[in-house]
Formats: sequence, C-alpha cells, structure tokens
Amino acid sequence: MSENSTFAEIGEAFKAHNSFAVVSHVRPDGDAIGSILALGHALEQMGKSVRYLNNDGCPESLAFLPGSEKVEVSSEAKDVDVEVAITLDTAAHSRVGEGSLEAIKDAKLIINIDHHVSNPGYGDLNYIDSNSPATGQIIYDLLMALDLPISEITRDSIYVAVSTDTGSFQYSGTTQRTYEMAADLVARGLDVGKINELTYDSQPYRKVELMRALLNTLDRSDEGKLVWWDLSLETKNELGLVDDDTEGMIDFIRAVQGVLVAVFFEDLDGGKVRVSMRSKDRRLNASEICGVFGGGGHALAAGIRMSGPISDAREKVLAEIRGRMKSEGLS
Repeated sequence: MSENSTFAEIGEAFKAHNSFAVVSHVRPDGDAIGSILALGHALEQMGKSVRYLNNDGCPESLAFLPGSEKVEVSSEAKDVDVEVAITLDTAAHSRVGEGSLEAIKDAKLIINIDHHVSNPGYGDLNYIDSNSPATGQIIYDLLMALDLPISEITRDSIYVAVSTDTGSFQYSGTTQRTYEMAADLVARGLDVGKINELTYDSQPYRKVELMRALLNTLDRSDEGKLVWWDLSLETKNELGLVDDDTEGMIDFIRAVQGVLVAVFFEDLDGGKVRVSMRSKDRRLNASEICGVFGGGGHALAAGIRMSGPISDAREKVLAEIRGRMKSEGLS
C-alpha cells in the first residue's frame, strides 16, 4: 500500500485546483453517498467547481439528503472535464464502475480517501485509515484539520455516512472520536430524530416482502454459528426490487444469538453473485475470507462479486468459512 498523504498535502491539492469530481463505489450505500455530498459541498463553499458522480446514481433511500439531486449517473454525465477526481469509500479503483472510470479518465490527479483495509492505495494522493469506522468520519476529520466549512448539507451527510456504516453507532469499530464527532454535529444544529427517521424509518413496503422471501431461504449450520440466505433473480424481479433494497438485510441474521458468521448470497445479472459477509469474531476475518475469492473489506464486514450460479458460489464460500472455523476450534 502506498504511504498515506497528510491532510495538509490533500488541502494543498484542493487549493491548487479549481475543478473536481467526487466519486464513490457502485451500488452506493450511505457512507458512499454521504461522503461525496459532504466533501463536495465543502469544496463548493471554497469556490470550487464540483461534479458528483456515481456509476448507479443516488439510491432512492438516500434521496432525502439535501444536495442528493446533484448526484449524476456517471454514464449519463456530459462534459466531465475536471482536474481532480476524488474517489471516496472505494477499496479498489475498478469499484467505481465502468461509467465512472470513463467519466474521470482525463483527470490529472486522483485522490483516494477510504477506510477499507484492502485498499492498495491506487491514487496519486491516498489517505486510507482502516481504523476509522466510516469514510464519512475521515471527511469530518479532514475538514476540521483544514478548517474548511461544515455547512448543513455537509453536516447531515457526514452523520448519515457514519451512522449507516456503524449500524447506528453500534459496531465495534465505533470509537470515542465517532461519538465526539456526532456530538459536534448536533451542536451545529443536526436534528438527530428527524434524520434518523428519514434514514431508518421510511422504508418501502417491498422491503417487508423481501424480508418474508429471504426468511423462506434461511439456513444455518448444525451448531448455529453460521447462517446464510439467498436472493434469486426470480424473487428480485417478482418483487420489483432495486439494488438499494437489500442494504442492511444481512444484519437481521447477523444479530441471531450464537451466530459468528452471516452470509447473504444475491443473484446478479450476467451470471454473477454478490456475497455479503458479516463476522462477530475477529478470528474469522471476513476480509481475509472474501479475499480468497477476490473480494475484501473489513475484518467484520466484507464482500465478494464472483461467478455463479448461486449454488456454486454458496458451496465454495461456506466451505471456506467452515474450514476457518475448524482451524480456529470454533466448530
């Protein structure tokens, strides 16, 4: 991994250039969208020109965030002529997606800001902090260090970014700094009740139908330490699901008493399978397990995109997990 740049060096790049694109990974979550909105608006307040890009656009569930209407589907964005592209919350350069790669191909400088341990440091400037629970928290620390403005848009976006990536400040990666950040955002006028309602309590009914369908596929190992469920293309089409609908579903089975590893297998178009993995025991490192199949992420939360069919992907991934459990004396 390339050596980290300092916040000061990144700040100098901000000062030296006038046009920026802020980009995040495909199938964006709250940390991805929140981070690009937060940093992008801070740059705008510096007088910079900013394009907000995502390969898949802004998901419906995050459209309540002020400024989200500026997020463009990368393949539809016209005349993206920027000096600097800033990739946020994106562990591998290719994860920004083909449309985004094409849109930012002429940028003179790539700044890579992320919190995934598997990030190889692919930017010209890199700031990767795998101890941070969310990229949104890195953005907050960056803005504070550079004494850059934190507007209402930036404030709310940072909160959503960090809240969604920490399970509402519940996951073990949540730090004292995280709570201090949240307290400062509240002091700046954040309406916690309202933004939590918009983030967590405004779900479409089809997600209830999805949960019912997933429960019918739920399976677990004999000792109850490994659980998994499948989502087929047939079910996705039947329920009229969008990509964002599956976010957070794995946390339901992760929370089952006695479970050490939870896995969600999802059929994708083109014969691919998306695998989401959550571990509750660091001896079963999710990033290392997913890395066997070309994936990665964090020790307790990681993912893979691999070849199908889903039955083959399930067999391979579960076999790897069971092997790790056996070697650690956990099965």
